[in-house]
Amino acid sequence: MNQQNYQQQTLGILGGGQLGRMVIQSAISYNLDVHILDPDANAPCKSICQKFVQGNLKDYDTVYAFGKDCDVITIEIEHVNTEALQQLVAEGKKVYPQPELIRLIQDKRVQKTFYHEHGIPTAAFILTDTKEDVYAQSDFLPAVNKLGKEGYDGKGVQILRTKEDLSKAFEAPSLLEKLIPFEQELAVIVARNERGELVAYPPVECAFHPTANLVEFLFAPASISDVIAEKAKEVAIQVIEALGLIGILAVELFVTKEGEVLVNEIAPRPHNSGHHTIEANYTSQFEQHMRAVMNMPLGNPDLRMPAAMVNLLGEEGHVGDVWVEGLDQAMAEKGVYIHLYGKKVTKPFRKMGHVTILDESVEHLKTRAIAIKELIKIKSTSA
Repeated sequence: MNQQNYQQQTLGILGGGQLGRMVIQSAISYNLDVHILDPDANAPCKSICQKFVQGNLKDYDTVYAFGKDCDVITIEIEHVNTEALQQLVAEGKKVYPQPELIRLIQDKRVQKTFYHEHGIPTAAFILTDTKEDVYAQSDFLPAVNKLGKEGYDGKGVQILRTKEDLSKAFEAPSLLEKLIPFEQELAVIVARNERGELVAYPPVECAFHPTANLVEFLFAPASISDVIAEKAKEVAIQVIEALGLIGILAVELFVTKEGEVLVNEIAPRPHNSGHHTIEANYTSQFEQHMRAVMNMPLGNPDLRMPAAMVNLLGEEGHVGDVWVEGLDQAMAEKGVYIHLYGKKVTKPFRKMGHVTILDESVEHLKTRAIAIKELIKIKSTSA
């Protein structure tokens, strides 16, 4: 396939949120037509894609009809109808990541079992079907109770430290995962195309919001040894190769006190842990995802300059039309890049944008990231 063929192919994306929006921003440079399917009539992608379809991502007929008009179909969210995607593959459409892998990743129970079966290092776990099953495993505590399906952005996760916490357990198929006293949380993004080319991004360090269970800050490079960095990349490569996945894969990792690197969870799409790559790396994760699913040559993933990323979340107590405080002052700073996602309505902890900060000093980055977090506030006009 040559570059001319890329330009003649239509890329369809299931999901029209900020991740799809940033993929489109990369696709524009290559004159690629992008079609979007999303349930929200005001989805962030609506005004910048070549075709927008409002519809249910989980409905077979909707997904199938949308895919018929595309040459290559991909996702920006896992909660989609994989049966329709499987039928599109049977009819000759290219769907990446592959439908069977999306289905595997949709269920954390299947995902964890896959790690175990393929020798991929991960925390010990027990599968449970009911709340009663969780109660019966009280000796396994402290543990994390995760819903098998439908968990997203911290939803569907409960930490059970003591027997008193068992009342919070899920009355649904879930898993109990041993609570790891980790030293650091890392993420590594890997990408693979049909040609078999594979690249891995340098590991980044993630700091999570204490209550929302969302990444609050991200630092690249991670403050880890070369040995841990290589081990993290090797584990991420092991996962994408075991899956045989085509596209981009974000691999979230724990580093234990003993220097073990364990897989926490994976996402088969662009991910919050790669937003900094737009400015900080030679090839952004969004362009890399596009290149991988379109079977283009993969781009260089190396870091050009140390970076921090700050998630802009909706402020507590604010619901309604968006008002952003602190933009002018932030824009005046050297190496500060603001990305607002085009969401019309804010609510507490909703991802509304992010800021990337570039600086030659990693230590200076941490101070600047905290300052930006305090400066820019996403509020509602009605508050």
